[in-house]
Amino acid sequence: MKPHAFAVCAYKDSPYLEACIRSLLKQSVRSDIILCTSTPSPFIEKIADKYQIPLLVRQGKSNIREDWNFAYDMAEARFVTIAHQDDLYQKDYVKKLLECYKKYPDMTLFTGGYTVIRGDRPAVFEKVEFIKRLLRLPLRLRSISHLSWVKKSVLLFGNSICCPACAYNKEQLGESLFTSPYRFALDWDTLYQMSGLPGRFICSERPILYYRVHGEATTKACIADNSRFKEEADMFSKMWPEPVVKVLMHFYRKAYKEYE
Repeated sequence: MKPHAFAVCAYKDSPYLEACIRSLLKQSVRSDIILCTSTPSPFIEKIADKYQIPLLVRQGKSNIREDWNFAYDMAEARFVTIAHQDDLYQKDYVKKLLECYKKYPDMTLFTGGYTVIRGDRPAVFEKVEFIKRLLRLPLRLRSISHLSWVKKSVLLFGNSICCPACAYNKEQLGESLFTSPYRFALDWDTLYQMSGLPGRFICSERPILYYRVHGEATTKACIADNSRFKEEADMFSKMWPEPVVKVLMHFYRKAYKEYE
């Protein structure tokens, strides 16, 4: 089994897709790359042909959970990163992942910090990412990051883990990892479920990803139709009593301005 693969989820005709793929091809340690979509188009086919990347098409209506499971299942490797088409990966992403796995062979999740891009420029300071970095502090205690309460602790006040930065140990986690009914909180709920399973969460806190915030992002759409608020409140309800949930959601509503 190959050590790692990027499964790029392409949705419609993103102007950022090609830049994402280029960042994957520039990895200091080469990795398999596949391009997956449920919205095939000449645009996506052209990019796949240009870079000689296998293009896999999922039949059926586009759906984030099914699209992610398809990409995850199609990747034939021990670790799978579901690469988001809007984002860019630092050249040592795979190198750091494999170094961590060599040291911690029970690692089920690899992730890390990120730098926010607005438009085409890195943001100077992002308060939300600074807070998330603080929330991820327990994962720096790698000697105990296999304990369920440590893994859950970084999820108690929201999802502090950046989804596109994640590499999942498919060998240990099995097929079709994403079973959550949520759209926005799909990754948060998945990590919450994973926190109760055997295995270690490892975080490389130095930025390993450029995370792009823009007007067409799914996150913004979920804010607009209020599904983000409903799903986040539901997630907090799994971990906190109702009065605490109300307080947490009060502050979370303010964080939505990041996407305005």
